[in-house]
Amino acid sequence: MQFVIAADHPCLPGHFPGRALVPGVLLLERAIEAVQAAHGPLAGVRLPQLKFLRPLLPEQNAEVELETLGATRWRFRVLHSGEILASGEIVADAPAIVSPSAPSPATDAHA
Repeated sequence: MQFVIAADHPCLPGHFPGRALVPGVLLLERAIEAVQAAHGPLAGVRLPQLKFLRPLLPEQNAEVELETLGATRWRFRVLHSGEILASGEIVADAPAIVSPSAPSPATDAHA
């Protein structure tokens, strides 16, 4: 998933005056959005491992790469021009994907 944070984003004026940097929380937000775009809504998430290596500037193109580690766990990397800006893991509180083949409680009650 590719994204750009606009220079007029409301969080930039205070982060940092004179040299705006995209806050890490926006990078994390985009990583979670990438998981949700690929796997559906998440009830809640934990971020047990995070690294911020380089800053992202407003108007720079960035990309989120995902690796699935399990039904509720993903590794992400945020990149700009091939350079890793941030990386970590996202863990969902519940499975993001519900198997359509699994019987529902209502179906079991009629059996």
